[in-house]
Amino acid sequence: MSTIKYFINNINKITELTYEHFILISIAIVLAVIIWFTVGVVIRNNNKLANGVIGVGSIIMSIPSISMYGILVTIPFFGLSRKSAVTALVLYAMLPIVRNVYVALNEVDKSILEAASGMGMNKKNVLLKVQLPLALPVIFAGVRVALVMMVGVATLAVYIGERNLGRLISQGITRTHTDMVLVGGILVALMAILVDMIMAFIQKKLISPGLHNSNEYINQEGC
Repeated sequence: MSTIKYFINNINKITELTYEHFILISIAIVLAVIIWFTVGVVIRNNNKLANGVIGVGSIIMSIPSISMYGILVTIPFFGLSRKSAVTALVLYAMLPIVRNVYVALNEVDKSILEAASGMGMNKKNVLLKVQLPLALPVIFAGVRVALVMMVGVATLAVYIGERNLGRLISQGITRTHTDMVLVGGILVALMAILVDMIMAFIQKKLISPGLHNSNEYINQEGC
């Protein structure tokens, strides 16, 4: 009951922090999708380059988030600002998005690509009209993983000056205020669930019904 009471008594502050949290991850995911989707497309036909890029993404993913923020704030251009927070989130999104784009594009049946070329399509049209639509489910899976991860990692951005839900958790721990920690933790978890559901809805709307039916058929055959 005390947790609910704390939430009600501080609803304005909590709403502001939730809004700032959402804005931060929204900026980061838009930039991450634009940058890493492009990189994934560029490296799709170069295995050596792809291995190098994915290797860099794996190294970045292994760096603790608080250390990543600490590294970025020492760079003059970034410092204690939202630029550092957004950059860290974009870097963490590199591996799931680039890897899924690269793998998805290369797993499209070669016979389908050959048939498209035989119909007179150039490489650009094959990519845009054949490969990408078929690869979309796997690409979306990578974006969803990146986005859900961002929601949690963004909480630690409070240590470099961000005002978001991480502030409730951080200050709650410092003050031994259980209700603050619970409210912050629950809201972060709910936001992660919400953004995943939104992405699932968008994915369902963007992916062709034929692909959905095809995937369902394949799953049934596999069983």
